[in-house]
Amino acid sequence: MNVQCIILARGGSKGILQKNIKDFSGKPLLAWTIEQCLDAKSVTDVWVSSDDQQILDVANASGARLIKRPDNISSDEATSESGWLHAIKKLELNGIDIDAVLAPQVTSPVRGPKDIDLAIEKFRIEKLDSLFSYTNAEDLYFWEKSIDGVMNSINYDYKNRKKRQNFQKQIIENGSFYLFKPEILRAECNRLGGKIGHYEMECWKMFEIDNPDDWSFVELIFRKYLLSSNYSETIKNN
Repeated sequence: MNVQCIILARGGSKGILQKNIKDFSGKPLLAWTIEQCLDAKSVTDVWVSSDDQQILDVANASGARLIKRPDNISSDEATSESGWLHAIKKLELNGIDIDAVLAPQVTSPVRGPKDIDLAIEKFRIEKLDSLFSYTNAEDLYFWEKSIDGVMNSINYDYKNRKKRQNFQKQIIENGSFYLFKPEILRAECNRLGGKIGHYEMECWKMFEIDNPDDWSFVELIFRKYLLSSNYSETIKNN
């Protein structure tokens, strides 16, 4: 199966300046995702799509192949789907037949190559059209505030609180990576569609960098579990 990895990494980030190439545990943040995908045995090629030359230079130095993304799909309002569609079209025009696209998120670096390989294996065996990575949500009770300020429980009835073992299992789409067929993305303009599958990751792999406060926390987890010489990656095959 020809799996092309397409990593979106535009410039102009505002929450964390130059976050894609900012140092994270000794390397640019982007470099970790590139290396994880290059080390995955099931990935054919790794591409980085960006409008920013500094990001493309880092991507090239890290071993990725490059796609220059036009400015009109590189703004804050541009969707990830538009970036993937542009990249897929570029690859296909160069004669590359794509069975599936691996789309990892740069700001979710806490993952391993085995996660990717096992997810691709599941995608192939179950004949899926799309797949998302997830983490189990245990003991999470969600509330929301209505327009008039009233608090309401969402995923359980607070007036009839069940025992923990009787609570319905729920999962969190953690955003670490997605898999999808190009035809699904084109038809739905969505990363998910058709026969949707999911790949489970350990709870500590769910954390991502959304704002400056997250950076040190995620880096601490990354160093503890992935850079530790005592770490032996255990992946659940779902």
